[in-house]
Amino acid sequence: MGQVEDEARRVAALKACRRVLANPARESIAERMARLAQEGAEAYDTTAPVDFYGDEASVVGEVERRTAELLGAPAAAYFPTGTMAQQATLRAWAGRTGNRTVALHPLAHPERHERGALTAVSGLRTVHPTTDPRLPSAAEVRDFEEPFGTLMLELPLREAGFVLPTWEELVATVEAARERDAVVHLDGARLWECAPHFGRSPADIAGLADSVYVSFYKSLGGISGAAVAASADVVAELRAWRHRYGGQLFMQFPAALSALAGLRNELPRLPSYVAHAKRVARALREGLAEGGATWPRTHPDEPHTHQFQLWLPYPADVLNEAAVTQAEETRESLFGRSRFREPDLPGLSMTEVTVALDALDWSEEDVRRAAADFAARLP
Repeated sequence: MGQVEDEARRVAALKACRRVLANPARESIAERMARLAQEGAEAYDTTAPVDFYGDEASVVGEVERRTAELLGAPAAAYFPTGTMAQQATLRAWAGRTGNRTVALHPLAHPERHERGALTAVSGLRTVHPTTDPRLPSAAEVRDFEEPFGTLMLELPLREAGFVLPTWEELVATVEAARERDAVVHLDGARLWECAPHFGRSPADIAGLADSVYVSFYKSLGGISGAAVAASADVVAELRAWRHRYGGQLFMQFPAALSALAGLRNELPRLPSYVAHAKRVARALREGLAEGGATWPRTHPDEPHTHQFQLWLPYPADVLNEAAVTQAEETRESLFGRSRFREPDLPGLSMTEVTVALDALDWSEEDVRRAAADFAARLP
């Protein structure tokens, strides 16, 4: 079966499911438009004029004001993508510090998913205080042998398993950067769901840094879009860089409306997702083991956010076939659109599990039972 046919089979199976634990099937265009019309009207006056090149007296300006308020910052700038947002921010800091070197983790998004854009587009250089699958410690930042102008911290570190340090560790790492006269930028694409782990508000977390980027689609269910919060003078410069990078879009009201809807509807729900993810991870391990799967592991054992990794020692194609067959035969799906892949060793597979609104309908026993059924389909 070809890739197109395989994906069509998966989508059809998910559409027919009575319920999906994680990563449900994508909405149709008509479904997404209808939801945007309803949720957008609940979050903003949709009788107002559309935006015009991101003017502040529009829905885009409202997203910026609301983001700044939630993050306890003087101002925020809206960007069409997170990649552009961080390009502009790190380039601005390079000019202000006089140092074009950015210290970040080798698993961070700019290093793994942006085709070397920091160097190719912005002329920046990156260094890595640690290669361990966690954020750098205070000692690693303080003792790093090369100077750098900006320390970028991804919260959580997605590729390492959505992992976070303790609050005390994070504060110490930030203080170590300050001792070196470096500015601190937070890649907070998933900052919103970090609050329960730290026991702090998003504003408390953002207050540690000189700038923070947040996404409106990764956890909040928006169409697209991002923002960077910082001081008013930095945000003014970011708007200039946004124009240079091609982010001065004529109209962005659909994405901006969906951002406001996400802040209104999803943001208050995130703590319940994070709490339920701990139960889901435990039930997955127990159910898979009961069903006969070898060495089921979630990483972290207790998730730090509402997302975590599931590892199983089977080829990815075997696991993906079992997943779609289970969906077809039981009309229940554990993993939805998420596929297993073999990132390190052949035959050792991983998938990411995101616990959101649909997952709240699953009890631990529901997850355990479905996981045991899934395991029974494995060789």
